[in-house]
Amino acid sequence: MKKIVNLFIAFITIIFGTTIKAQTASPKLENSLLWEVSGNGLSKPSYLYGTIHMICSSDYFLTDKTKKALETSEKLVLEVNFSDPKEMSEMQQLAMGKEPLSKKLNPEQLSKLNEILKKTTGMTVQQVDSFSLLTVMSLISMKSFGCTDLKFYEMEFIGQAKNRNVEIGGLETVKEQFGILENAYSNEEMIAMLEESTPEESAKLVSTYKQENIDLLYDFTTDKKFTSEKTKKIILDERNLNWVKNMPELMKKQSVFFAVGSGHLAGEIGVINLLRKAGYNVKPILN
Repeated sequence: MKKIVNLFIAFITIIFGTTIKAQTASPKLENSLLWEVSGNGLSKPSYLYGTIHMICSSDYFLTDKTKKALETSEKLVLEVNFSDPKEMSEMQQLAMGKEPLSKKLNPEQLSKLNEILKKTTGMTVQQVDSFSLLTVMSLISMKSFGCTDLKFYEMEFIGQAKNRNVEIGGLETVKEQFGILENAYSNEEMIAMLEESTPEESAKLVSTYKQENIDLLYDFTTDKKFTSEKTKKIILDERNLNWVKNMPELMKKQSVFFAVGSGHLAGEIGVINLLRKAGYNVKPILN
């Protein structure tokens, strides 16, 4: 089951695996992965943290400011609650394709995918024929980091929350997220992303993440070379709008630590700007 969770988180990460191309139209934000949300009737501050989802153990870091925010929060909320057994069961089912890849993809796409698989994992498309394309993408994404000892931020946060007996929640379900991602990309677009999921691109992503440069991380996600306006609307804008509708009720009750992909923080329809428009004070925690 843990392997399935890791594969799912790995797919979320590949969304960032595109070439950096500056295009952020909204005002520049400070370099910080951690933001405090206060005001607008809140009795206690909550926190917003941008994750990279997975990273090699040698690159993994959690700053003192983040540890402090985690320790003072009364609830952990992730994109998906990976600690929920029902969600995990759903995830295991969704990892398998509704139809074999040999039927889902045309001959040219199968050939491209086969070459990518052989180059990155040593496997062939026949060996993964029964998996969903999302699952195959996850396998390749994990390999692009060039290490076998990957750490997953969501799982680290869950472990800490359980140690403190803190409630854990999710902003969307596994089924919802799978549906969103499948609708956001065509098969051709998914394979194009895989071709760019190289160790060099992953290294750029990790370097940018360690600098806490959320504007540039947003640009990773929205590079027009791989992300159409339709895709951006589905994977970022609509989800951000839905999350910000639900966050106020959660923050009213207690101090919440929200951990979502860092590409969701910046941008005009990013979570930070949307919360500010809703009347909250959202400021970076720099040290």
